[in-house]
Amino acid sequence: MSTIPTWMWATIAGVLGLAIGSFWTVLTYRWPREESVVAPRSHCTDCGHVLAWYENIPVLSWLVLGRRCSSCRQPISWRYPALELVTGLLAAGSILAFGANGEGVAVAVMTVALVPVVVIDIQHKLIPDVVVLPAAAVALAAMIAHDPSRWWVPVAGALGAAAFLLVLRLVKPGGMGLGDVKLALLLGAVLGASVIPAMFIAFLVGAVLGVVLMARQGAGARKNTIPFGPYLALGALLALWVGPALISLYTDRAL
Repeated sequence: MSTIPTWMWATIAGVLGLAIGSFWTVLTYRWPREESVVAPRSHCTDCGHVLAWYENIPVLSWLVLGRRCSSCRQPISWRYPALELVTGLLAAGSILAFGANGEGVAVAVMTVALVPVVVIDIQHKLIPDVVVLPAAAVALAAMIAHDPSRWWVPVAGALGAAAFLLVLRLVKPGGMGLGDVKLALLLGAVLGASVIPAMFIAFLVGAVLGVVLMARQGAGARKNTIPFGPYLALGALLALWVGPALISLYTDRAL
């Protein structure tokens, strides 16, 4: 891999990310409705028109078709190219930032997987195991392959993060879902020790939002169910950049 420039690997990752993002558009629509993500083929949800291959090119087809179905001319939602583009950018950016190595692959897997997790959790308050668990397994394997001598770091991160949220769920069953616990496996596998500041950020942002909702809606806001997956995703993305620095700052002061 060292003979190929990182930017080229990032380009390949970006193209794969666009293709995966195209699949995410199907999964985020069908999985919460308990529909097959394999059959039938991609089609217009208004008229049932089955998309030809050239109507399925990520982002480009949406632009060429004028943002409308070629059959019934109904508008095609902007969310489809947005999901594709965001997924492609996250995949490419992960390789550019962390390298064409096991760590870069693990980060790319995590960030790409977070896209449908956030969308589905916001809309349906569900976290798809079909995405999170395979991503956690691949990311863990990639991190171990990246530094076999420190194999215990991603393992401890994954198990520790999941165990922490599981304890919270057992203490207060309605406050944390099992989907969040499984998502923590993925985050811990990739972030290692940085999953600690990721969790802190997630809970901090969630607490701030809770205070804002209570200020606007009163005590009744406590009955609202707020999806926690997006906060975990935000914490994970921020921890990729500031996590090591925050841990170093804490340990230096503690010493």
